Amino acid sequence: MSSVSEAQVQDIRGKVEAFVRDVVAPYEKDPRCGAHGPSEDLVRELRDLARKAGVMTPHILADGSHLTQRQTAVVLQASGLSPLGPVAVNTAAPDEGNMYLLGKVGSPEQKERFLKPLVEGRARSAFFMTEPADEGGAGSDPSMMQTTARPDGNHWVIEGRKAFITGADGAAVGIVMAKTEEGATMFLVDLPDPAIRIERVLDTIDSSMPGGHAVISLDSLRVPADQMLGASGEGFKYAQIRLSPARLSHCMRWYGACVRANEIASAYAVKRQAFGKALIDHEGVGFQLADNLIDLKQAELMIDWCASVLDTGALGTAESSMAKVAVSEALFRVADRCVQVMGGTGVSGDTIVEQVFRELRAFRIYDGPTEVHKWSLAKKIKRDALHAAKPG
Repeated sequence: MSSVSEAQVQDIRGKVEAFVRDVVAPYEKDPRCGAHGPSEDLVRELRDLARKAGVMTPHILADGSHLTQRQTAVVLQASGLSPLGPVAVNTAAPDEGNMYLLGKVGSPEQKERFLKPLVEGRARSAFFMTEPADEGGAGSDPSMMQTTARPDGNHWVIEGRKAFITGADGAAVGIVMAKTEEGATMFLVDLPDPAIRIERVLDTIDSSMPGGHAVISLDSLRVPADQMLGASGEGFKYAQIRLSPARLSHCMRWYGACVRANEIASAYAVKRQAFGKALIDHEGVGFQLADNLIDLKQAELMIDWCASVLDTGALGTAESSMAKVAVSEALFRVADRCVQVMGGTGVSGDTIVEQVFRELRAFRIYDGPTEVHKWSLAKKIKRDALHAAKPG
């Protein structure tokens, strides 16, 4: 648990918000923001500015301790006020989740070698789990994993293909999930490696994450035995340690993006005139913005509730599923209304509203689509009901 006071957390939040609004936001029209995310050059430039401003990796303290999840929510929401904000201050996926996992599971030597450069913002990382759907590989169901790892002396040899690996292009640290005889296992790897080939970077609806999302082949990748993360066969257990907070931190960041999109749409509705009065004075527009406030507040409260569960030390699997569904759907409604309120301007690149809309549409898929989370919750409902029905 963090020993940071609420006043200190608000100070961190304020510095992050000011940095994102005043320094990062002007870069949103930088030509180095491409279809596959901001360029490595732009990432380095933004992170240099973040270091100078004292807001690099603001959710991890100087002594290596982590803010509580509720405190992290406040900070990550501020970092999300620009699509470039999380990248700039080092709170972005997949690095944020990978840092959390390494902090929980990594050995002291692994933390020094792999975690430290991530926390310092000197390196990016990738999490190699999802596999090509057309080959029957793992997607929302990780038990379908086909990538294998076999021992060879003091190394492991990994074979397989991965798909939709965020940030692999340009990453320096990789966490690879593969099957050993004991089951799913995680390995830490240095990138690039000649045995890890980027076949292509996918063209996707979103464009905020450096390196985009790649299809990868692993051809006789040799990994030293001491680079196994944790124990063999414990990969799914470690994935759960990572996934619940990672689902929630996605909610935190995109909440901030939708707050900003709603600010832009509201300012437009007040300024833009149509049919003799400002758009905001037309009920059809005003009610949409009112609905945005309601959805934003509900999302904020859902994030805070789930964070408080995680802060008890619980895995929060069901709670994070509920939060991910509720928040992603609510925020998508907000982004959609912002586009609608702004009309032609809303679908143009003149503001970040259209990008936020695209990113939120993808978020409804990332870290498990809505339907998978609802299915998981339905299984829990069945288990609980059957248990309650047992005599005694």
